[in-house]
Amino acid sequence: MHVGSFVLGGQFPGQGQGEALHRAVRSAEVAEEAGLDTVWLGEHHFVPYGTCPSAATLAALLLGRTRRVRVGTAVSVLPTAHPVALGEQAALLHLAAGGRFTLGVGRGGPWVDLEVFGAGLPAFEEGFPEALDLLLRWLREPRVGASAEGGRYAFREVAVVPRPAESLDGLPGPEVVVACTSPSSVRLAAERGLPMLLGMHTGDAEKAEMVALWRRHAREAGRDGDEIRAAAHVSAGVVQVEDGPGRATETLVKAMPGWFELGLGAHVTVDGRARAMRDPVAYTEFLCSIHPVGPPGLCADRLAATAEATGVDRFALMVEGSGDLAGTEENIRRLGRDVLPLLR
Repeated sequence: MHVGSFVLGGQFPGQGQGEALHRAVRSAEVAEEAGLDTVWLGEHHFVPYGTCPSAATLAALLLGRTRRVRVGTAVSVLPTAHPVALGEQAALLHLAAGGRFTLGVGRGGPWVDLEVFGAGLPAFEEGFPEALDLLLRWLREPRVGASAEGGRYAFREVAVVPRPAESLDGLPGPEVVVACTSPSSVRLAAERGLPMLLGMHTGDAEKAEMVALWRRHAREAGRDGDEIRAAAHVSAGVVQVEDGPGRATETLVKAMPGWFELGLGAHVTVDGRARAMRDPVAYTEFLCSIHPVGPPGLCADRLAATAEATGVDRFALMVEGSGDLAGTEENIRRLGRDVLPLLR
């Protein structure tokens, strides 16, 4: 089982943005010390839910500060980035960090980001497949050109430099993972043989259904059976390790609703469409009920149960739910010291 941390750089009520980013950086350093496998980084624009606007940039910093742990984006928002620019960044990090970088990509949401970066709503609603395919070509081919033909991108053929497929003892390039929240995104990932990142808002039953759907679409697309069985999907969740009944849940229920209300409530849609927001307290309690929140034994049992139910054995666990630097560091240390040994 491969357990990693999920870091958003969340700005909790009363905190500064620099404080949130410092906690994000420090949590990655502690994750390596604690023996975690991967640090996954969120990306958000214009909202305090996450103060990191470029997961790839923060990944570069953290890859330079660590020596063993993998660093991945969860996710780089593709509709607001040029696929070639993101591909160049991914190739650079892959080569410079010795293959420790994973590129997670996703559609994001219908937010004002699309207006600010000039992408427009069609980039979110229709353009993700085109952008993903261009990104994959950049990471796999020596030269790439694009013709608009009703799409978004058109440019003459150019050389891929640096080319990730030519180095690192045959590694083909950075791993690419796709955030999947709908049947259409599951199909998109499956047809391309890309593993999924499954959201923390979904329970084991829904994640199992998505894995089954991915496998069916992958078979229909002609994917090899061994490739399908080996697909390394990732399950996002929340972790809080504390002794005693209810203490971990109490910690998160005290801190996370205010962060949800402040951070998620700041989202602005690009076209004025109505949006519903979950009740922050009820949502926090729901997350505590389905993820590894509690004493070490309970945390290990829930991770094992998710792996058994879904077939997913990679985890990206949000570690900063207390909103406190010292508490986040201790949470990560306990995850590595007290929970991981129970899973081996």
